[in-house]
Amino acid sequence: MGCFFSCFDGGNKEQRKEQDRLASAEARAKAAEAAQKRQEQFEQSAAGRAARAQVQAAAKQSANSNKGEPVLKWQLG
Repeated sequence: MGCFFSCFDGGNKEQRKEQDRLASAEARAKAAEAAQKRQEQFEQSAAGRAARAQVQAAAKQSANSNKGEPVLKWQLG
């Protein structure tokens, strides 16, 4: 009798697993959509524009700081 119930329960477990998988996928999709919306709102805000300007300034400074000289200078002898 134990096999009888466990055989039928296995189908329910698989169905529950599939439902959980679909629910998780839906939740991830909604979270990604919300994160994208927050990112767009941040980029349009004053703080977002300031952050972008700061990153661009840092990139420009690091590109100009080396000017062809070696970063590490070794002294031999």
